[in-house]
Amino acid sequence: MSSNDTPHDAAGPAPAATAPDAPALQLGLNTFGDVTRDADGALQHPAVTLREVLEQGVVADQAGVDVLGIGEHHRPDFAVSAPDVVLAAIAGRTTRLRLASAVTVLSSDDPVRVFQRFATLDGLSGGRAEVILGRGSFTESFPLFGYDLSDYEVLFTEKLDLFSHLLAEEPVTWSGSTRAPMRGVEVHPRTASGGLTTWIGVGGNPESVVRAARYGMPLMMAIIGGPAHRFAPLADLYRRALTELGQGDLPIGVHSPGHVADTDARAREELWPHYEAMYSRLGRERGWGPTTRAHFEAEADEGALYVGSPETVARKIAESVRALGIRRFDLKYATGPMPHAQLVRSIELYGTKVGPMVRDMLA
Repeated sequence: MSSNDTPHDAAGPAPAATAPDAPALQLGLNTFGDVTRDADGALQHPAVTLREVLEQGVVADQAGVDVLGIGEHHRPDFAVSAPDVVLAAIAGRTTRLRLASAVTVLSSDDPVRVFQRFATLDGLSGGRAEVILGRGSFTESFPLFGYDLSDYEVLFTEKLDLFSHLLAEEPVTWSGSTRAPMRGVEVHPRTASGGLTTWIGVGGNPESVVRAARYGMPLMMAIIGGPAHRFAPLADLYRRALTELGQGDLPIGVHSPGHVADTDARAREELWPHYEAMYSRLGRERGWGPTTRAHFEAEADEGALYVGSPETVARKIAESVRALGIRRFDLKYATGPMPHAQLVRSIELYGTKVGPMVRDMLA
């Protein structure tokens, strides 16, 4: 455990609320609002993608999906920079779908405003809001909002600590080095559900896993490469830390990319060109090697890519649930500039076919 994770207030953080009446296994979907292509193959205006994401949320609700998570980015290939605004629009058109960020980049945001925005969403949606807090895999938000990347660690550590105090929905007393102190400040509005469900999103960092346990927050693991069972030691570490810290049992979730179509072959052929476009673009930015079809096929066969027919995707999800003991699986259903129609079909199959199959396999 890192000393940087020590809470700044002697009273300690409040335990995070958990979702009311949550099923034993939740099956969710995630999107970053990847800018889509039109029928002629041209990239559409981000405003079109935003309206498509709204419609995708409605389809997810109707198909029986448990949760929709929307990510935050500040770059031209993703349309969503304000997930809470998009989620609020979806809240007005849905009745049962839980609505989450995936993730909120807390390091470059204000914890009080994040809490207020999601408490507002919770009220609008009748208690369906969730937030997943993380550092994010992109850093564009730091210079955009005037933060220095050299403060990467302290920004997240202190802001997470402040956020944990806000969850009690009582007057907050807190101090740190990244903002002015708070002395018995009341923060409004309060949530409709009596507590904001708050997860911590992590990659493969053991210290981040222990930190989630320390704050009593559910753990969401982003697995975007390699087989899920490789992350079993992190899941075990989280459970051991919860036990040692007296936090009780809390859920673990997994976020991984994929695509569902009527057959395995069709799913792979639909996804591959958009997967290649996105990862090649990121590779050029980050100095990775070129993305190959062989790598794509290997990830689909044995790795973190859940792509195929409903039966194939359901079987792979069930295997991951067993291997890690998770209680939530979120499929990142949009990868690169995939057409809206393909995304909608994937959502329909995930909710109406994959979900029931997974539950049958695990029964």
